[in-house]
Order: sequence, then C-alpha cells, then structure tokens
Amino acid sequence: MQSSAIRKLTLFLGLIGLALFAGGCKKQAAAPPPAATPAPPAAQPTVTLNAAPTSINAGQTVTLSWSSTNATDLSIDGGVGKVAPEGSTPATPIQSTTYTITASGPGGTASATAHVDVNAPPAPPPQTMAQPNISDLFAQNIRDAFFDLDKSEIRPDARDALTKDAEFLRSYPDVRISLEGHCDERGSTEYNLGLGERRADAAKNFLISLGIAAGRIDTVSWGKERPFCSEHDESCWQQNRRAHFVMAK
Repeated sequence: MQSSAIRKLTLFLGLIGLALFAGGCKKQAAAPPPAATPAPPAAQPTVTLNAAPTSINAGQTVTLSWSSTNATDLSIDGGVGKVAPEGSTPATPIQSTTYTITASGPGGTASATAHVDVNAPPAPPPQTMAQPNISDLFAQNIRDAFFDLDKSEIRPDARDALTKDAEFLRSYPDVRISLEGHCDERGSTEYNLGLGERRADAAKNFLISLGIAAGRIDTVSWGKERPFCSEHDESCWQQNRRAHFVMAK
C-alpha cells in the first residue's frame, strides 16, 4: 500500500515538471516584434520659367515669371539672383539672353529656361554732307584778277587766277558773271572809269580765249568809287586795282 502511494506521488511530480518544461519552451518560441516601416523619399522639385515678351528692342523690359513645387531654394541667373518659390520680376537684357532658374530641395534639384531675343537697333542712316549751293561754290572757287598801277594788261598771277575761273565756269555752264573794273584812289574820276573799263574788258577777253562764251559775261567799271580797302598805302591800293567777279542774278 505504501509503495503504491509513493509511485503515484512520483508520477504526479513528473507530470508537473513536464508541464513546467513545456511552458518554458513555449515561452522561448514567441515571435519577434514587427520591423519599423521606412519613411517615404522626399519629393523631387519641379519649376517653370516664362518670359513675356520673348522679343524686345534694346532698352526695353521683359517680365520673368516662375512657379515651383517641393523647392526650398531658387535662383535665376542673368543678374536676377535668389527668388521666392513663386513670383515675377522685370529684367532688361542688353543682348539676347537665355535665363535659367534652378530650384533645389530635400528631393534634389530641377531647372527651367526662358529665352529672350534682343533686336539690334537699326543702323543710323548714312550721314550726307550738305551740298553747297552754287553761290557758295562760286565764292569758294572764283578769284579776282589784279593789275599793276595804271595798267590793264593781264599779268602772270592774273592769268593763273583767270584760268582757274574758266575751269569753274566750264563746269557750271548756267552761271553768268559780271566783271567789275576797279582802280585805286589816285587819278581823276573820269580817268579811273576808263581804266576800270579796260581792266574789266581785258579779263573778259582772256576768259573768252579760254572758251567761255561772251554772252555769259557782262562788264562794268566803277573806277575808284567802290574801293575794297580805304588805307592810303600801296598794299591797300593793290587790293583796289582789280577785275572783280560777281555772279549775275
């Protein structure tokens, strides 16, 4: 009887130990906690840039407009610099220019461009020199013939002057002239009128010999009545002894 009780106790203790062992094994096999979900990547920035108008003349202004998403830093080249994520600004390019906007953020960078054509100013019209009128040309090219005291003969310097006068008159065949004979103050009025006439005629005949038509030349004598110089010395008197050219009206 006592032996049977001992066997039952031993069997009971064995069952309790087995239960405890099975419970410990079951606790060690529990599943690990789930892993944390990774954060999604940052969004890629986007950006646009427009220019209005896209073609201007030098000195005119354009408006640059832009917008962006997912960007924290934006800048436009061409002298504009840092800008807000969205906006507009005026620009005055001095030559054809392509503007570039660069946008950056946690997700990377993006860029966009806008081109503006600057038209070159038209070339200024060629400057034309004002053409002198015939009166100016006459004054610039015609030279008087001078004479010695009490003489009406054509001297060498007068020949040179009259030869050049003839060249001008041949170039402008419509020009008519009046040759005025002048004298210095010495001598009588009557004598100087005659001497002035001879001087005017001498100059006229020389021009005719060079091919200038006689019908283009009138003559008149003023003697000593219209002096060019009023001093009383040889230098002044020489200026008054001349055949003077006047363009006929």
